[in-house]
Amino acid sequence: MKLSAQQASSLYGQDVKDRSGSKIGSVGQIWTDAAGEPTWVSVKTGAMGRKESMAPLDKARITDGGLAVDYDTSTVKNAPAVDAGTDEPLNTAQIEQLYAHYHLQPQGAPSAARGRAPAAGEDLIRSEERLRVGTESQPAGTARLRKYVVTEDVHTTVPVEHDEVYVEREPIAAGDARGVRADIGEAEQEMTLRAERPVVGKDTVPVERVHLAKDEVVEQQPVDDQIRRERIEAEIPEASRRRR
Repeated sequence: MKLSAQQASSLYGQDVKDRSGSKIGSVGQIWTDAAGEPTWVSVKTGAMGRKESMAPLDKARITDGGLAVDYDTSTVKNAPAVDAGTDEPLNTAQIEQLYAHYHLQPQGAPSAARGRAPAAGEDLIRSEERLRVGTESQPAGTARLRKYVVTEDVHTTVPVEHDEVYVEREPIAAGDARGVRADIGEAEQEMTLRAERPVVGKDTVPVERVHLAKDEVVEQQPVDDQIRRERIEAEIPEASRRRR
């Protein structure tokens, strides 16, 4: 597949699909051979964003939805990868691994490029990186409730009753002695006494419902990174420079 500079530039960030039309990821970079012809594309598959899988462009085609390669998703995702955003040419070992993975015949060492030199009269495309900041969810710890038993001393009081005995003496008047039998001898009288004592019992009763709950808190965290942008300078002979 041969791409013009405009076509190659237009692919950055576009979707990459496999032979069945399923999305694999997005275009990271276009890699060219020694002659400047696009030969490889690096694919951002979304796996933490640190690596980009390489795929050949020999049978790829441009579609309305981006770029379609002639391989399935698994083959591309399992292909040798490069660091995201690298400009370093592929070394010999990487080239051998790529061609072995895709069962291709090596044709030369590709290098990272932003398209080939434009033809005469063709527009020069200036590109720049845009910082794309998102979020990902990750475990931040585990919260748990644990119930355990503690023993504490309790001091309280309880009212108790008991009988106290005392002797009552009532004189018998002469007028009342007529109906009272007077005996001389030994005798005794008994009275059953009652006393209360504290009795302790324990009841288990529910006193509180406890459960874990969470609030989602949004806070602003600073993100610092570097982005690259291209600049275009014009070199125009003085005699041909437009006067304003």
